[in-house]
Amino acid sequence: MSANQPPPKPASHQPIAADRLQAPLARLLRPLVRLCIRGGMTFPALAQLLRELFVNVAEHDFALDGKEQTDSRVSLLTGIHRKEVARLRGAGTPVNETPATLSRTSAIIARWMAAPEFTDKAGDPLPLPRTADGDAPSFEALVESVTKDVRPRAVLDEWLDRQLVSINANEEIVLVDTAFVPRGDDDRKWHYLGRNLHDHVAAAADNVSAVTPRFLERAVHYDGLSPKLAKRLEARSRELAMDALKTANREANRAVAKDKGGDARWNFGVYIYHEAPDGDDAKEGGQS
Repeated sequence: MSANQPPPKPASHQPIAADRLQAPLARLLRPLVRLCIRGGMTFPALAQLLRELFVNVAEHDFALDGKEQTDSRVSLLTGIHRKEVARLRGAGTPVNETPATLSRTSAIIARWMAAPEFTDKAGDPLPLPRTADGDAPSFEALVESVTKDVRPRAVLDEWLDRQLVSINANEEIVLVDTAFVPRGDDDRKWHYLGRNLHDHVAAAADNVSAVTPRFLERAVHYDGLSPKLAKRLEARSRELAMDALKTANREANRAVAKDKGGDARWNFGVYIYHEAPDGDDAKEGGQS
């Protein structure tokens, strides 16, 4: 491969001019740069992370069929010096696996919100006694329907500590609203930040790269609104979004019970954003 040849592209992807990326990337990266500065991540630290990612992506995602990827080709694709490429290859990328505790928590909450035996007629999660006789719904039965690797009491203690559940006057366990939206020191919010933004950006990037977009990635948006109307539309869109997410969760939960399993993954997400003229009243909403 000569130095003046462009990198190969999948047949389904169309050529992209680098200068077309600058404006959308600047807008996309701005809130992430703000997050980095707020979190104390300096530009040199971010630049090093990007350098490692450029090398890793070029090494694994742009390899030629039947040919071993070389330092020279990775250097050509990334613009990073060959000696630096040799040093960084094999360094790996940020871990994208879901922590076991987080995966278990999400699975139990999803089942509580989806399974008919644990929801009321409106589809909302029932308050559950800790234990119950026979097939009656209980928190113990809920946990054991998802995993038998951990005791229900241990899950309850952890969730009470994290304020995912509360105990009502009838000594029943109630799923609280904050269980849906990680807050404070909850590690889930950092996992979902990476996973959900990755999936949204990956869908959008694939769509602009492909001749025919294959992912649904759409938004309803209006500018020039009064702050009052923007807040009202945000509140209404939250209701619509939660209805859609609950419906998708119920259908997916039923389907998963009959699925033979595999290594595929599916994510259905929603985001809501409104911005006041001074930028101080912006709010985001979504579901992980």
